[in-house]
Amino acid sequence: MKFAVVGAGAIGGYLGAKLARAGEDVTFIARNRNLEAIRANGFKLILEDGSEEHAPTAKAVQHMAEAGPQDVVLLTVKAHQVGDLLPDLRELFGPHTMVVTMINGIPWWYFHKLPGAHEGMGLESVDPGGRLAAAIEPERIIGSVVYPAAELVEPGVVRLIEGNRFTLGELDGSRSERIAGLSEVMMRAGFKAPVSKDIRSELWVKLWGNLSFNPISALTHATLEDICRFPPTRALASRMMTEAQSVAEALGVRFKISLEQRIAGAEGVGAHKTSMLQDVEHGRALELEALVGSVVELGRITGTPTPTIEAMYAATSLLGRTLASQQGHLRVEAPVQK
Repeated sequence: MKFAVVGAGAIGGYLGAKLARAGEDVTFIARNRNLEAIRANGFKLILEDGSEEHAPTAKAVQHMAEAGPQDVVLLTVKAHQVGDLLPDLRELFGPHTMVVTMINGIPWWYFHKLPGAHEGMGLESVDPGGRLAAAIEPERIIGSVVYPAAELVEPGVVRLIEGNRFTLGELDGSRSERIAGLSEVMMRAGFKAPVSKDIRSELWVKLWGNLSFNPISALTHATLEDICRFPPTRALASRMMTEAQSVAEALGVRFKISLEQRIAGAEGVGAHKTSMLQDVEHGRALELEALVGSVVELGRITGTPTPTIEAMYAATSLLGRTLASQQGHLRVEAPVQK
């Protein structure tokens, strides 16, 4: 299969490197030093045990038109970055190109092919004006939930922290020939790639933690372990998750694990900084709308109160706005010993 990886960062690099090593035709869409490194050396993957794998056949281009139509487009950028890819993204589309959205949070396509009162509805929080829905046909889309953790340690080099599971799902819940084929290709590359009949419920289980732990960590500069072991913030996360569960259940979602199991899972990760805290520390735009603002919007759509989530959304939104306006970053550091 021909794969274009749009977003040659940690997760995109991990996927692309493994697929290239399995013999697939992989092209990264990259920029600057990352582009130069991949062109010169391919992509390198450092595994959990410290061993290394090299994908010398991986290609990289700056402009999507250089790559041309693909069989599969892996969208591994952050949710708020997808709009910036339009209209160039369509340069990667052929008649049967699949677009796999490997993005955290509530996706813009959430109500597409979902029978019920809200079928086809757009979400302003994640797709203002419906630009994404207009540019990317829902027939192309494959949903995905990303479970691994990885980091881009230098241009063209990714370190895998843990995990190899990427759940896939058609928007209508079917097990199509194309998704079965994609799953098989990903499994040959070394991933777990189960096909879900209910990709939205899978999305909510991951979002359950992201919508609470990410903004709490961004505001407190605490790790997952610290948030879960400090009773006031554990209770705060629980309130946010309880409100989110009510929203999801109003949309027909059913959770297969309990709230306490989800919190325990986060605590078990240990002293890990969430992606939103890392963005605060590096002065990057916060992935707030897909993780939090979308849940506030869904609460309004379903008539479900979300007062705690709304309060956290307001505070974190102002933090993001302040950092952006000052072009700054915020980090808690121990004093230098003299």
